[in-house]
Amino acid sequence: MSSNPSTFKFPAQITALSPIGKSYDIADPAVPNLLLRVGPTGTKRWLFRYQWRRKQTRISIGHFPDVGLAEAREQAIKHQNQIKDGIDPRATERGIAGRSVGRKPVDRPAPASSEAASPQALAPATAADDPLSIPKPDDPADKHSVHFLAYEYVEFYVKRQREGSREVVRILKKDALPYWQTRDARTISSREIIERLDAIVNRGAPVMANRTAQIFAQMFTFGIHRSIVTNSPVNLLLPPGGSESAGDRVLCDDELHRFIHGLPFIAQTEVRRRTLMVLLLTAIRRGSLAQAKWTEIDFNTCEWHVPAEHDKERRSHIVPLTGWAVEELIALKRLSKDSVFVLPKRRKNRTDQPSSAQLISRSVKRLQGRFQAIGIAPFTPHDIRRTARTQLAKLGTSEDIAERVLNHSRGEIINTYDLHKYVPEKRMALKRWECKLRSLLEMSPPNPTARELIRNWLKQ
Repeated sequence: MSSNPSTFKFPAQITALSPIGKSYDIADPAVPNLLLRVGPTGTKRWLFRYQWRRKQTRISIGHFPDVGLAEAREQAIKHQNQIKDGIDPRATERGIAGRSVGRKPVDRPAPASSEAASPQALAPATAADDPLSIPKPDDPADKHSVHFLAYEYVEFYVKRQREGSREVVRILKKDALPYWQTRDARTISSREIIERLDAIVNRGAPVMANRTAQIFAQMFTFGIHRSIVTNSPVNLLLPPGGSESAGDRVLCDDELHRFIHGLPFIAQTEVRRRTLMVLLLTAIRRGSLAQAKWTEIDFNTCEWHVPAEHDKERRSHIVPLTGWAVEELIALKRLSKDSVFVLPKRRKNRTDQPSSAQLISRSVKRLQGRFQAIGIAPFTPHDIRRTARTQLAKLGTSEDIAERVLNHSRGEIINTYDLHKYVPEKRMALKRWECKLRSLLEMSPPNPTARELIRNWLKQ
């Protein structure tokens, strides 16, 4: 993208500008920082470019000819004056007086729609290269912005109290900071929260809207605790994405038979195949597996010591490992090479990082077509866990032990006073489950074979 003011002089013949197959900018020589962007198809849009808190950004003034030259210049001059007064033009474009640098924040909420500005136009300053953290705001006086609230929420609550920070950080970076980053958190209205959640529902993610609502509610409650805000704008009486069913998907014996025999042909990488088998054999939560470190696994005692910070319920527990589970984990150890994580996520120019529960779910979702081709209806990683729990009951495992295998809460009193780990009992239950799976593996493969079914499916 280029900027060449010498190729065109305002205000003559704006309509005569022609597309060149890519976007290009023309600077207005009369008003500094005012640009006209000509798109690849010939669309023309006014932009105001400026620096805020040492970061370059731009905002849209409007499209030509809806916004003429005179009006665009007037808006650009207005924005220049706002910057001189220490006000971020992005905030006032949204109907909120911005936060003055080094001055008392202005609390004059008059919010517009939360979709009034696109996330691209806001050019969020968050460090997207760190999926586990929100960067600390550069301005030491910034103590009330949404950016500061999100930073303190992640650092002083999420990382200490919740199951991993990766998903919380991802949601905040996608659905909060691009829209409200420089806003005074005390000026966010309940209506803006609702509109933001509605936008998530409208993009076809009702469950994610519910999760985002929970994070927003928790973040603003935390903000009250930290004296960042005085009240919470999240006053929802109903889940924005509607009610969620508990789920009843369980793989039947025939599907388990097809699963075990077909997995080598379905999983496109060895890591995926081993990961799914570990989930099936241990009934462990996907999040616990995604964050697991090799120091948690003792191959001598065949035990997996899951720390509280890697468990959804924030309770440490021991997963006894059967012979088959040990084989799968040893293979993953080989594949992880020198990583400290069982499922490392390696990228260029990045330090060693763990995978995430969402990556496991997305991996399973991408394989659904192949699973359906061999006769297995759609399922999720959590359905694998539910299948294991159901099979434990069918194999005669007592309810108490089966629930302990899954590390479900047994009630506050029992969890407080009964500190026995029940490792031998859980090991026996998981050995029965392994025997059931080995019996399915020893059965003749389905006819036609998974290889043939997948080959025919790929030809369609």
